Amino acid sequence: MSEIFDQINPPARLLMGPGPINADPRVLRAMSAQLVGQYDPAMTHYMNETMALYRQVFETQNQWTILIDGTSRAGIEAVLVSAIEPGDKVLVPVFGRFGHLLTEIAHRCGAEVHTIEMPWGEVFKPEQIEEAIKKVQPKMLAVVQGDTSTTMLQPLEELGAICQRYGVLFYSDATASIAGNPFKTDAWGLDAVSVGLQKCLGGPSGSAPVTFSERYVEVVRKRQHVEAGIRDAHHQDSAGQIIRSNYFDIPMILDYWGEERLNHHTEASSMLYCARECARIVLQEGLDACITRHQLNGDAMRAGAEGLNLKLFGDQDHKMTNVLGVYIPEGIPGEAVRTAMLLDFGIEIGTSFGPLKGKIWRIGTMGYNARKDAVLVTLAALENVLRRMGHKLPMGEAVDRAMAVYGQGQ
Repeated sequence: MSEIFDQINPPARLLMGPGPINADPRVLRAMSAQLVGQYDPAMTHYMNETMALYRQVFETQNQWTILIDGTSRAGIEAVLVSAIEPGDKVLVPVFGRFGHLLTEIAHRCGAEVHTIEMPWGEVFKPEQIEEAIKKVQPKMLAVVQGDTSTTMLQPLEELGAICQRYGVLFYSDATASIAGNPFKTDAWGLDAVSVGLQKCLGGPSGSAPVTFSERYVEVVRKRQHVEAGIRDAHHQDSAGQIIRSNYFDIPMILDYWGEERLNHHTEASSMLYCARECARIVLQEGLDACITRHQLNGDAMRAGAEGLNLKLFGDQDHKMTNVLGVYIPEGIPGEAVRTAMLLDFGIEIGTSFGPLKGKIWRIGTMGYNARKDAVLVTLAALENVLRRMGHKLPMGEAVDRAMAVYGQGQ
């Protein structure tokens, strides 16, 4: 006899960790819209609108600004697998967990991967990256802008000019940072960018907006033509030169989004509605205003954390606006605090990975949750939990300090 389950009814949670966050209610409503066929004029119109909206989010004139159907990791893999041939040199500056992810995916593409590393909590100076580029002479520089594992924001402003000087493709994953921190695709000389929706864009995971320069598109199109010739010549033994993925084949996906609308896959319509609404909401607020809102609420959370007598993690001059790292106080059980926050107050905060596992909490203020009430409720709840677990702190100081920040920002 088959078992019948109840309808899905998730518990009420305020997601104040490093992501995902609570989706904006307008995004959830957009996702519930009825489906139409993928070649219906209404759908192709929505696709064109989505491209136009994300050009503004990415601050680019790139024609090829589209969606990869999948999580933010799908966007990363699509960018890398379509551009990298076996033996290509790729340079990855690693300053957190997601630099290691770029390294792993590039290895799987057959690249000769070179890494430079900084201690978690620090970022690279442009001259350090330039020195590595001169030494390695890579085809591509692949760097994360904002790494939630460390809460750090890698400066990118000078890297595009460096890459152009040495003929290097410049790719960045900005999933955790875009719309909450400045990101200027064209002004900074980026060739490829991939992001996700589940951070500052205020949506769920499941769609990966990407944008490509003409230089990147030329590289992957040229590779496509070469490989078509290999296949036509029946050189199956040259499989090492073939793009390994059909689903993440950027040239085929560009043909799907282009005027020809060549069939590649069935568009994830509900996620397209979702991604379109995320961008529409950000631009309705104003991109600069959205970044300022993240800065204000991030500053308030940081001031409140200091009011809880918590030590801040990492280089505060290079911290993302939208995620805060704080050391777990000595003698305080980190996971017990997170459990009490979740079960007693319905609030989720994050732990960390690798060398920071069990050492810091990560508290997010991003997307729909980058707002005053969410910050104040989180601080009040965390104060209560910490006090009951024996942490010494001044009563009411956290909310008072956050309120002072909001007073200055008004």
